[in-house]
Amino acid sequence: MKHSSKPVLFAALLGAICTTLAPAMASDIVPTPKQIRSVLIKNATVHTVSQGVLSNTDVLIENGKITAVGPQLTSQTNSATAETNDTQVVDASGKHLYPGLIALDTSLGLVEIEMSRPTVDNAEVGYINPQISTATAYNPDSELIPTIRFNGITHAQIVPSGDGIAGQSVLVNLDAWTIEDALTPSAGQFHVYWPQIKRMPEDEKEKAKAIEKNQQAIDQLNIAFEDGYRYFLSDKAKGKDNKDEDPQSATNNLRWQAMLPLYQGKATLFAHADSVGQIEQVIALTKKYQFKLVIVGGYDAWRLASSLREVKAGVIYPHTLSLPKRKDEPVDLPFKITSLLANAGIPFALGFSSDWNSRNLPYAAGYSAAYGLTPEQALKSITLDAAKLLGVEDLGAIAVGYQGSVVLSEGDILDPMTNKIEAIWIEGRQIDLNNRHQQLYQKYLKR
Repeated sequence: MKHSSKPVLFAALLGAICTTLAPAMASDIVPTPKQIRSVLIKNATVHTVSQGVLSNTDVLIENGKITAVGPQLTSQTNSATAETNDTQVVDASGKHLYPGLIALDTSLGLVEIEMSRPTVDNAEVGYINPQISTATAYNPDSELIPTIRFNGITHAQIVPSGDGIAGQSVLVNLDAWTIEDALTPSAGQFHVYWPQIKRMPEDEKEKAKAIEKNQQAIDQLNIAFEDGYRYFLSDKAKGKDNKDEDPQSATNNLRWQAMLPLYQGKATLFAHADSVGQIEQVIALTKKYQFKLVIVGGYDAWRLASSLREVKAGVIYPHTLSLPKRKDEPVDLPFKITSLLANAGIPFALGFSSDWNSRNLPYAAGYSAAYGLTPEQALKSITLDAAKLLGVEDLGAIAVGYQGSVVLSEGDILDPMTNKIEAIWIEGRQIDLNNRHQQLYQKYLKR
């Protein structure tokens, strides 16, 4: 009897692919167990974010939370690092203690190797996908994660890419075995990528086609939000029992069911928009449905300050290290926009729309501090202000009751020349700072 060789060839090919991709998709850094013993960090210069900078100050972390901040909390040891029966004591004299940084608008854990399609899972097929959550695709074992947190980033907002209503993002801590361990409670986060004509054709006919296509995309979004609103009204009128629904509309109802928190005021709409026209259209949509709004991008947001303040919108600005979007703009305008937002009274935070490159977040904040923001404002934009835009009230500052996610640095965390991060605690557990970059650095030192 003759057997086909196709199954054997397929199995061999699959094995080869898995063998090739395995090193790229899994980190060998073991997550730290949940905090059991208290941690006392002594004599640090504490950048509380919420209460200024405190010199020679101690911080006590117990059960994942900061329980005390102040001078001379205990005097059990003078050694650099010592352990008692129930407390680990760290002498941080001459060093700086910061809240863990929060990376916004990232695809970390969704993209491993951009040129390898099997390791990219940051977008869903289709134009209207409010029911999709990045939690289903996030890889807490990504090789990129240890390299990101080495720069002081302890949490990240994992955002879907795509067009239209791309789905929901989640906030995660960057030291976890599973997505369940990684998830940090936050308000619902729905992402819409507002249509735009990226490059207007010069030919009049092509220009008309581009304008028409863009308007059709906008109309499709408006119809989707209106359908979601009607479902919200229907759900509100019927209560929780919707047994009389048409079975054929189950797919659409799954979408609108997912969007209910948005209309109920329990979630936030994160609208990716940069130009004045885009932002004006998003504001009009927000007013119609009374959404909570955060503009992601916001290159021109400072030009619409009064309108954004009217709807109490915030901005996640990810363009600090980008070039100007228009030829006639000053080359340093992207650096200055954060200070323009601050002067306009618009709540904002810095983001970094990338995966592995989001490790540069603190340096983007440093540039903002060099172009108009105070160092305190710059630090706040990647810690406390970032947490507030996500609806998290116990993250981003060093204060009693906040999460024990802190970073110990020899120098200024916003300065790549002096920061030299020495230790990071996430929810009170000290994490392993080893990573792929460090391993390669040590390897090639021996060449």
